[in-house]
Amino acid sequence: MQDLTPRAVVIGLALSVVMGAANVYLGLYAGMTVSASIPAAVVGLLILRIFFRGGTIGEANMIQTSASSGEALAAGIIFTVPALLLIGAWKEFDMVTTAIIGMAGGLLGVLFMIPMRRVFVTENNDLPYPEGVACAMVLEANTRTGDDATSKRDGRLVIVGSVIGGLWKLIGGYFGVFLGTLEGATRIAGRLLFFGGDMSPALLGVGFIVGLEVALLVFAGGVIAWLVCIPFLPEISSVLNALHPGWGAYDVPSGSALDQAWELWSTRIRYVGVGAMVVGGVSSIVKVRHGLVRAVKELGAGFQGRTEETDEMNRDLPASGLVALAVFATLLVGYAYYQWTHHAAITLVTTLVMLVLSFFFVAVASYIVGLVGNSNSPVSGMTITAVLFAGAFLLLLGFSGEEGMLATLGVATIVCCAASTSGDMCNDLKTGQLVGAPPRKQQLMQIGGVVVASLVMAPVLQMLHHAYGVGSKALPAPQAALFASLVKGLFGDGHLPWGFVALGAVLGGAILLTDAALERRGAKVRVHLMPVAVGMYLPFGLSVPMVVGGVLAHLRAKAAKNKEEAETSLHPGVLFASGMIAGESLLGVAIAIAVSAGASTFSPSIPGLAWITFACGMAVVWFTNRQSRA
Repeated sequence: MQDLTPRAVVIGLALSVVMGAANVYLGLYAGMTVSASIPAAVVGLLILRIFFRGGTIGEANMIQTSASSGEALAAGIIFTVPALLLIGAWKEFDMVTTAIIGMAGGLLGVLFMIPMRRVFVTENNDLPYPEGVACAMVLEANTRTGDDATSKRDGRLVIVGSVIGGLWKLIGGYFGVFLGTLEGATRIAGRLLFFGGDMSPALLGVGFIVGLEVALLVFAGGVIAWLVCIPFLPEISSVLNALHPGWGAYDVPSGSALDQAWELWSTRIRYVGVGAMVVGGVSSIVKVRHGLVRAVKELGAGFQGRTEETDEMNRDLPASGLVALAVFATLLVGYAYYQWTHHAAITLVTTLVMLVLSFFFVAVASYIVGLVGNSNSPVSGMTITAVLFAGAFLLLLGFSGEEGMLATLGVATIVCCAASTSGDMCNDLKTGQLVGAPPRKQQLMQIGGVVVASLVMAPVLQMLHHAYGVGSKALPAPQAALFASLVKGLFGDGHLPWGFVALGAVLGGAILLTDAALERRGAKVRVHLMPVAVGMYLPFGLSVPMVVGGVLAHLRAKAAKNKEEAETSLHPGVLFASGMIAGESLLGVAIAIAVSAGASTFSPSIPGLAWITFACGMAVVWFTNRQSRA
């Protein structure tokens, strides 16, 4: 079977750039990304059949392996690198350093994961790999009978979804005919109440892909933060102050009720989500402790050459090559750290801390992706844990001020990139195992995708920053803002509201206990901590279209007669949703390019703009539901 052909390599590398750029925008806007494996596989097959009159399942698998690596690397970059801008260390994005961070972090993630393949992929029957299995099913369905009605339908769904998402962004984001958010706030009986939601086809698509359970958990986190904590903030503050003087302190903001709600959430309530994320990150580590031990043993055996295989279907890249690339990536990281700090001792310490934490969280991310899928992997929680651990360690060593902030963020950026790319690699290797792909060739494609995608991250970030402003309401960069706040609180003049972080940790512990009780009883409904914590941390409006998308996916699956039919029936909706995400995100990047070139966006005064936006949004929901039943 043809797989690693020149055309597959070219298409895969090109799509890694496209998917990476799209997810840069999506992550800075929504605070999360979704796996690009399925849409990349379908688009790859479509390109092969339109321009080359052919294409095999092996080629399509290699294409999606490379393309999804661009999406994964984008997640690692956008969650951390913009924090350097937000703390004032950079005025603009450093092109060379950003490329080095992406390339080195992505390579370490891939290289550390390769020796763990047997532990988490081939010899582990307990991990379901929902997205890896789904991607394999899509590949098999599209290549079983060649260029048939199924493949044409799938390609059409991605294209139509991209057009819908792109038009929405063009009409709303550039011409200003749609509002980005419908929201408001008021006071009732002295309580500050917020209501509203974002109007975004991309977020609707995210909800369809992650499913109703995850979407509801994210929404529940938003309800806790915005509809419980904000209205009852005076009582919460009194309890925290009683436990520790000053823990519950907050300033009463001025302005409208809506401005007050946003101010209270951004300065106090969102840190409840941070505390819950930390607990979730630690619990994730505890869950994979046995896998970590096995991964360390496998890594040692691989580097000693005891696990070399002659069977092509079970061969990895040679250990000598892995070591050489790992040394190269480490030297790149050390160079970047030295350029930041201009201090050899700081560079050495942070590089060593980075290597230990990267390996640690690569194992954690690989396990979690196998459990819940790549889109649901709590990379933010893992990176927060890494930031707090690295920051505490560097504080003990006497680091302070900007050098402490830079050193901590330096560790976080590489750890985040490594965790993101390793999870994607694990997911792709499972797909490859199911469709009969040689892992060694997939690993080469993943490395190629990481290297190429790393070169375009900084230019895209810079254009988006010029067009929308990273950290603004149009492009809030939630995770990067969080990491900036954390390092400022640890080393700078910032102040972390530790009382609210502690409250989040207590809530996180309560949610973990509840989920454990549900698991023991064999309940179908679970309360996973990380989606709830993410919902508390993100703006409430983001979760509203996600819930709508989740409901559409649930209704589609419920109409099926059995589980296998339900999974198969969701694929049209997943493809259409992926197209909407890609279309809106890529048009967001295109608008950024136009603005950087001197174009101006429009802000027309149109009567009834909110009603126009709502009506058009409902039309998109109806059309999405219809396409999911194609």
